[in-house]
Amino acid sequence: MNQPPVAIIGAGIAGLTAAHYLRQQGVPFVLFEASKQVAGMAASFKDPDGFSYDFGAHFITNRLAAAIGVESKCRDVAYYGESVLVNGGTYSYPFGLMAVPRYLASAVKSKLAGAGEAPTARAWFRQVYGWALADEVALPLVEAWSGAPADLLSPAVGNKVSNSIPYTLYLKAMSRMKGVAVPCGYSHEMPEIAKVWHVYPEGGVATLCHKLGEPVLDAIRMESPVEQIYVENGRAVAVKAAGVERRVSAVISTAPVPVLGKMVNGTSALVPFTRFRYRGMIFVNLRLEGRGYLCDTVLWTPRNGRSYFRLTETMQSMPWLAPEGKTLLTVDIGAQPGDEHWKMSDEELGALCIRQLDDLLPGITSKYLGCRVLRTATAYPVFLNEYEADRQALARSTGVENLLSIGRHGEFAHILMEDIYWRTLAKTRGLVQWLAAVRTPIAA
Repeated sequence: MNQPPVAIIGAGIAGLTAAHYLRQQGVPFVLFEASKQVAGMAASFKDPDGFSYDFGAHFITNRLAAAIGVESKCRDVAYYGESVLVNGGTYSYPFGLMAVPRYLASAVKSKLAGAGEAPTARAWFRQVYGWALADEVALPLVEAWSGAPADLLSPAVGNKVSNSIPYTLYLKAMSRMKGVAVPCGYSHEMPEIAKVWHVYPEGGVATLCHKLGEPVLDAIRMESPVEQIYVENGRAVAVKAAGVERRVSAVISTAPVPVLGKMVNGTSALVPFTRFRYRGMIFVNLRLEGRGYLCDTVLWTPRNGRSYFRLTETMQSMPWLAPEGKTLLTVDIGAQPGDEHWKMSDEELGALCIRQLDDLLPGITSKYLGCRVLRTATAYPVFLNEYEADRQALARSTGVENLLSIGRHGEFAHILMEDIYWRTLAKTRGLVQWLAAVRTPIAA
């Protein structure tokens, strides 16, 4: 307690997890949040007409809910499925795709040929999935959500796919057997096994943030953006937030890495990270009469000639999120601030999506009840080969001894909510051990 406080930047799930752990360990801290509310990208919404939705489709597990202490507020998700639209046909993932002869044949041929070191994302996906499945499904989707050609992307993009094809088949089979949605590809840090399944909290995924935030509200400073982080002799020593400078013993940041690199003053260690790019995303939540528009919870649409690449009807898995007899269809559009789609009004985006869906879902125009649109400029980190070495360096350290960069934005990683939680705990635990070792006294 004789140390200056730790500064935490951002009150999303990563920042709140760090704050919650520091409070448990008796470590003083101040959490700075630039906006008027907590949760960040884990925010949840409910409109006056009874439609509930999140910032994109989020699924959590009973394991994460129990760790945070909200299991009693969660419902089990009985079903979660994904399908892919290819050449006018719809195939379930993974069973339907693996039943296509050319996909199976090319995958087997690729395995028999052996795998060398893949220099690009294109090469990696062709080695792992075979040329047919890679070229017709995986690569078009990778390029759609990243906004970059697969030849320019690092093979590390493949790390997003955590399970082998045989293990994916096993997890899907266990889902059918147990009657709950066993997660597949949602966690790298913890094992995906049959006794772990998807749940959804009442009040949306923001419930997790509110639970983590309850014990630390006294230390949260809303509408207090951090403008500068001051570094001396390789250590963060102070921050400037809302115009006020404060000495600190360490900094935990959830800010996007390029933003963090520009905030740091006193070292050039983070300058290479300012080149990192994120892909922006527009989520158009279409409110519709009726239900069952999609054959699965998620429909991937590679090379469809439309603005979108993914459709999600969350009501397939969680029917309670919309009024009875109605549904919400979320349309994902890759975009960047200032481009054509980004500048469109909500009404224009809704009308565009309905027009582009009319041939896929006949009659949808007459069922349209309006939309709600959410935008984020930092939806996905883009793993370009040109800065792959710097990305790997960031995974090891920020280059400043007591500056942690955590969360999806801060780690510049394709990680989902459960991984964010466990990785943040591990990093914060390490920081507490470091603080105990150095015991930096408050300057006189």
